[in-house]
Amino acid sequence: MRAALLTGPNAPLEIVDDLDVEDPRAGEVLVSVKYCGICHSDVTVQEGGYAVPAVLGHEAAGVVEAVGPGVTHLVAGDHVMLTPLAPCGHCPACARHEATACPDALSFSMNSRPDGTSPFSRGGDMVYRGLGVGGFAEQTVVSASGAVKIPDDIALDIACVIGCAMQTGVGAVFNTAGVERGSTVLVMGLGGIGQAIVQGAQIAGASNIIVSDPVESRREFASGFGATHLVDPTSDDLAAAVADATGGQGVDYAFEAAGRAALVEQGIESTRVGGTTVMVGASPIDENVTINAAVLFMTMQKRLVGSLLGHCWPDRDIPLLLDLYRTGRLDLDGMISHRLGLSDVNEGIRRLHDADGIRTVLDLSA
Repeated sequence: MRAALLTGPNAPLEIVDDLDVEDPRAGEVLVSVKYCGICHSDVTVQEGGYAVPAVLGHEAAGVVEAVGPGVTHLVAGDHVMLTPLAPCGHCPACARHEATACPDALSFSMNSRPDGTSPFSRGGDMVYRGLGVGGFAEQTVVSASGAVKIPDDIALDIACVIGCAMQTGVGAVFNTAGVERGSTVLVMGLGGIGQAIVQGAQIAGASNIIVSDPVESRREFASGFGATHLVDPTSDDLAAAVADATGGQGVDYAFEAAGRAALVEQGIESTRVGGTTVMVGASPIDENVTINAAVLFMTMQKRLVGSLLGHCWPDRDIPLLLDLYRTGRLDLDGMISHRLGLSDVNEGIRRLHDADGIRTVLDLSA
């Protein structure tokens, strides 16, 4: 079959037509991928430190082609959303509905199944399944718990952005932070994840949503999604803007969505006494967060928390996000700025690097 293949660190993706895929094992499903978004996490893998060769893409939607032994909740023909963190369903973390703490789900970072294998091969050699999905291929095999059935009347090219961007961003607001109505929120970084955080904060009823990003078009997008205060960090004083919007108190919640440790520190400084800073972006491994005057951090009762895929539980949160979309409260259409065919995947990655738009969705049939 056809796929976009990563062959080495920082290499452009290569379009191949000879990738093989296994039949689904017990508890797995074979999915014909129709659409897949391009996420910054794909670029992180591309930049190195992960197993290759690999098929990237983890924000996908498609149609079930076959199910493995023991799968009863899905049948061939079902429309499904795929999620990169597929819970095993029987470990202590899953008993708490914490999919993002499940050891099997966390195997997504190894670009393989939990047992280290992959459903992909080429010429008899193993090809890794990037970030738990491998959505830049015409077909993939995933754990059935990572495929959530969706109504047939929801367009797959729209729904696919829920797979990562909306789960991560809206989930960080709803699940990780628990933003309350009337709260004040700061969002730093307005790529797909940041825009989803803005939408989640607006749905949660935040009174002030302050956003900061150097790209004017992204600030304008955020305004359309509910942002109330727009800050250009290259020319504006973010601390002053936060103080002005909150009467000098600081925000209740600060979200770092650009993957920069320095912005985490800025978030801590921007929160009120008792405020919460949420790390949503994945900063480089060599960046550290410094908390100056730790005793002051303690006495001000501030909190710093991490958020992986918005602490989402697939069967609970994906239907919720779809309901919010169907009732007009969540804008998925507005998240998609570019549509390209699979053969143009490298152009989509270039646009992500250049902060051109919010989300590029690939059509796997083109």
